[in-house]
Amino acid sequence: MTRVCIVCEGQTEVEFIKTCLAPHLAGSKIWAYPALLQAPSGNHRGGRVTVERLVKFISHQYKEADRITTLVDFYGFKQRNGRSRTELEADILKGVQQSTQGFDPRFILPYVQMHEFEALLFSNVEEFQWVLDGWNEKVFSQLQKVRSEFGSPEEINDSPETAPSKRILTIFEKGTYSKTEHGPLIAEAIGLDVMREHCPAFNEWVSKLEEWGN
Repeated sequence: MTRVCIVCEGQTEVEFIKTCLAPHLAGSKIWAYPALLQAPSGNHRGGRVTVERLVKFISHQYKEADRITTLVDFYGFKQRNGRSRTELEADILKGVQQSTQGFDPRFILPYVQMHEFEALLFSNVEEFQWVLDGWNEKVFSQLQKVRSEFGSPEEINDSPETAPSKRILTIFEKGTYSKTEHGPLIAEAIGLDVMREHCPAFNEWVSKLEEWGN
């Protein structure tokens, strides 16, 4: 089995990896496990993702796994300075190369999710029914409307008002949707095959992870 460390920024992504991604990758002879992004002190300050912080953490983890990748959101990525998703990924890889002894670029795969994890949930909005206390026809209609406005869930934009997670929180009655509770549950109900069909960047990433095992 190839050990793959997936560096992520929050508990939602941790649970998604455990319940959805890791079981799938096991079929490609990959043992995938999440590692929550932390400061060098060991303290976690969720959401404050930067290229520099990722580089330091990946460099520290480099000898602990066979391969390392990331699952962090483009939305909320600090100090982007106008860089695109691919430019951020390239800068992460370059930073790890410069700060890691014995670096091999084949073993590192930075991935930034457009625009955030919650975009994947728009691959099938019917599965939001798992938000039992908040689900109704009005909610379903509003979620469908958002999805219909974009060619792919990954195109749902990332302003403080219109990022995928912000749209979800606006649509559901306050207090009924929990990111950490419902996000992984909805993702598991949708399934990786559907998410990969609707989210091309996510599909490309998963395909590369599969290649690491096969």
